[in-house]
Amino acid sequence: MKKTIALSLVLAASMSLAACSKKADDAAANAADTMASEAVEGADNAADSAMNAADTATDAAANATDAAGNAVDAAADAAANAADAAKK
Repeated sequence: MKKTIALSLVLAASMSLAACSKKADDAAANAADTMASEAVEGADNAADSAMNAADTATDAAANATDAAGNAVDAAADAAANAADAAKK
């Protein structure tokens, strides 16, 4: 949100300076290019962070599923051992 407002202000200032001279026009274009590049870079970083978070959540879910499966196996083994002991 802040970058959007800042970009809008930079573009507005750039447009007002562009009417003054070629030098101001070049500065405005450079400022706009810089802001656009930073916005794209920020979006890329946000996308990378979201993908990393999704990977972490997927790994955590897989670990929880494995732990639940191990608990079921242990309970089945304990039940089988108890049944064998009761037969004796």
